[in-house]
Amino acid sequence: MRPITTDTVRLFLHVLAATVWVGGQLTLGVVIPVLRPASDDADPEAARVRIRAVAQRFQVAAWIAFTVLLATGAWNLIALHVGDQSSSWLATLLVKLFCVAGSGLAAGIHILVFAPRVRAATTDADRRRAAALSGACEGVSMLLAVAALFLGVLLTG
Repeated sequence: MRPITTDTVRLFLHVLAATVWVGGQLTLGVVIPVLRPASDDADPEAARVRIRAVAQRFQVAAWIAFTVLLATGAWNLIALHVGDQSSSWLATLLVKLFCVAGSGLAAGIHILVFAPRVRAATTDADRRRAAALSGACEGVSMLLAVAALFLGVLLTG
């Protein structure tokens, strides 16, 4: 068996956190639409309560994972001696960091701005509009998270 080093632990924690952040968003992107109330749903509010429960549970894990990603990402940069890297590597890193920041920002806007508007909506039209904006933010977050994951793999090669 190969030895376990601090580099191994650092990379493992980073990949584990990325698995939760990216994989969780992809999974919710598939699961949440199935949980939405149908037009003939006898109790649409019960479906909305289930969605909120799932989302709130995921948020705890996701934001812990995002924090671990930021911490281990900084640790990675220190360990890799960023100043010794090529200009193309640094350009790739810069794009990845913009994707990471954008993913976190879009997820934060989804949670702090639009999700409360969905809950506060008094009409179906307002709820649909807020839900569309909320979903758009989450979609942007997910796409940027996948892009950051891809760029992270690109940086290792």
